Amino acid sequence: MSSEIGVPRTAVDLSLTDPVEKARAELKAALAAIEDKSNVPRQLSKATDRAVVKLRRFSREHPVATVTLAVVKAAAVGALVWWGVNSYVNK
Repeated sequence: MSSEIGVPRTAVDLSLTDPVEKARAELKAALAAIEDKSNVPRQLSKATDRAVVKLRRFSREHPVATVTLAVVKAAAVGALVWWGVNSYVNK
């Protein structure tokens, strides 16, 4: 299987004519696809990277909404901590 730039590991070279080489390439591609799908840390890393890109784009396009969300989240965390400490102290 030739390795071209931009071709995913799970792709099979279409120029292969030998059936044995083609079967090997298909098996290699199938195993790579299974590994990609079953590798949970890699999937989490990809999902995290996509979320970061989306959040950065959102923060550039809507700076006021981003600040508002940050303030609301901080207030929610503060209220949750206050509630927890207050319920612990007033047992």
